[in-house]
Amino acid sequence: MLADDDEWMPPVTHTLTREECGDCHMAFQPGFLPARSWNRMMGTLSDHFGDDASIGIEKANAIRAYLTANAGDVDRRGAARGYMRWITPDGVPQRITENPAFVREHDFRPSVWQRHDVVTKSNCLSCHKGADRGYYEDD
Repeated sequence: MLADDDEWMPPVTHTLTREECGDCHMAFQPGFLPARSWNRMMGTLSDHFGDDASIGIEKANAIRAYLTANAGDVDRRGAARGYMRWITPDGVPQRITENPAFVREHDFRPSVWQRHDVVTKSNCLSCHKGADRGYYEDD
């Protein structure tokens, strides 16, 4: 499967990140957010979008190191370039789904987000079957 550069994001290759983050949702590619956003997210796991996602400090540090080393402002391959251009130099976004690049590509009528197989804007795999491998072509 080949995707245009703006439809591809380097996939998560770190086993611990895939396991820990992927336990509750798809492990999102670090390129969607800058390193400062991942730092904040990993520092606030006790309130991770309303849930307690706390993990041990060693695991958290290993995941933080992976996410920040591969963040969109560090590794600007694929769709990361498009996502990073919308983030202000001092911005620390937490929701990938609020980035203008995401919003522009996902301007659907509300009923799409209410479908039982979608439910939430962060459920990438419901529409992009290769999302976990970094492919975001429309399926």
